[in-house]
Amino acid sequence: MADVPRTAADAAQPFAVPVTVRGYETDTQGHLNQSVYLQYAEHARWSLLQASGIRQSTLVDRRVGPVTVETTIRYRRELRAGDEVEVSCAFVWGEGKTFRIEQIVRKADGTVAAEVSAVGGLLDLTARKLLTDPRQTFRELATDPTLLGLAAD
Repeated sequence: MADVPRTAADAAQPFAVPVTVRGYETDTQGHLNQSVYLQYAEHARWSLLQASGIRQSTLVDRRVGPVTVETTIRYRRELRAGDEVEVSCAFVWGEGKTFRIEQIVRKADGTVAAEVSAVGGLLDLTARKLLTDPRQTFRELATDPTLLGLAAD
């Protein structure tokens, strides 16, 4: 398992971050607690934004912030303390105010443990409304928008 996040340029693989399941994240059955999958997904999302050159402080300074409006998790295989996983993250763009984020939590042996699919947007923190074109804002803020699935201007 790699010690550093992979980028989309590495062997055409999606961006991914390594995570080791910690014992305190498990439930009484010894399985990874269901809410922790969301934390892993969020960690991968923020790691991808940072890798693309977008820092959380930059978003705050710009008075915008990513929001999740819907999330679906499909649990495929159990995870236990000590399991090493890789959490991928890919933005899928359409038209309008929202976008999809597709993620896979994959065990070291390649087994898919979970699939996370989310619908997100970029919130104007002053107006409290979604931006009409989040793609353009991400392009402006990113030093490498290709990691976000966006063409560079």
